[in-house]
Amino acid sequence: MPEVNDRGLLRAAAAPDGGKYDHREPTQKRVKCNCKHVKWLLMKSVIHSSPTYGTLVHVAPAVRLLCLAAGLALWAVPARGAELVQTIERIKPSVVGIGTFLKTRSPSILFVGTGFVVADGRHVITNAHTVASPLDAERKEARIVLVSRDGEPQAREAELLATDQDHDLALLKIRGEPLPAMTLGDSASVREGQMLVFTGFPIGMVLGFHPATHRGMVAAITPVALPGITARQLNPRTISRIRDTAYKVFQLDGTAYPGNSGSPLYDPADGTVYGIINKVFVQGTRESAIGQPSGITYAIPGRYIRELLQREKVASSNE
Repeated sequence: MPEVNDRGLLRAAAAPDGGKYDHREPTQKRVKCNCKHVKWLLMKSVIHSSPTYGTLVHVAPAVRLLCLAAGLALWAVPARGAELVQTIERIKPSVVGIGTFLKTRSPSILFVGTGFVVADGRHVITNAHTVASPLDAERKEARIVLVSRDGEPQAREAELLATDQDHDLALLKIRGEPLPAMTLGDSASVREGQMLVFTGFPIGMVLGFHPATHRGMVAAITPVALPGITARQLNPRTISRIRDTAYKVFQLDGTAYPGNSGSPLYDPADGTVYGIINKVFVQGTRESAIGQPSGITYAIPGRYIRELLQREKVASSNE
C-alpha cells in the first residue's frame, strides 16, 4: 500500500506495481495578500493513478474539514431531537387544562385554556383572560384544573388567588397532591433567533385531552401592542399608564391556537420556562385563527410570572 506522510499526503515513493505517486501538494497555493505571501487551502483533491490499484483520490484538507463539520452538524440534529423528546415526556405532567365545572350544564366541563404548574406543585400559572368570566355562583359553577391521567382529564378544584391584568397573568391554587412543577428561567437571557417550544391544548378537548407541542423561533422582542388611543383620550393619567405598563414581549414564528393561551414557553433542551403564550395575531374573524392561522404568536416574558409569585409570597420552583 502507498505510504502517507503526517500531513495526509502520499510520499514520493514507487508503487508496488511500478507506478508512481504524485508527491506534490497542489492543494496549497502561495499568493500575495497585502504585500505578504500567504497560503490558500484549495478546495481541490489530488488524483493518483496506479496500474494495480487504479485511481486513488486524496481529499483536500479543506474538503475533509467541511465533511467533518457536516458530519458533526448531522449528528447534532438528532441529538437535539432526542433532547426534546425527553423534555416533553418530563414536562407533560406539569401542563394542565383550565376550565369550569357545572353539573347541570352539558357538557359539564367548559375548557377555557392551558396552564402550567409552578412553585410547590399546588400553584398554576395561566392567562388572566382565560379566567376573566365570573363564575355562576347561584348554580354552583366551580373553577377547575384538568390533570391528565392516562390521557383522561381528571378535575381538581382550583382557587383564583391573584391576577396581573397588565401582563395577562393569573395565579391559581389547586387542592390534592402536588404535581411536578416547571422551573422558571431568566427571560432577560432570551435572544432573537433562539428556538423555543410550547406545550398546551390548542383545540381544547375536541380530540381528547392530549397536550400538543409546537416549535417557534423568537422572531422579535417587541413592545406589546397597546389598544388604539385617540388624541381626545390622551390625558396625564392615560400617558402615565402607557408609560408604566409598556413592556416587551416575545414574538414567535410558531403557530398557536386559542386553546394555547397559558401554555408554557420553554427551552427544548431542559424544559426551563422563559415565558407564557398569551395571544395570536388573527387575520379576520376569531374562527380564522384555526382555519387560517397567521403563524404569529406572542408570549409574555417569564420575569412577570416571577414578579407575580413574589407579590403573592409564593416561592418559585427554582428558589
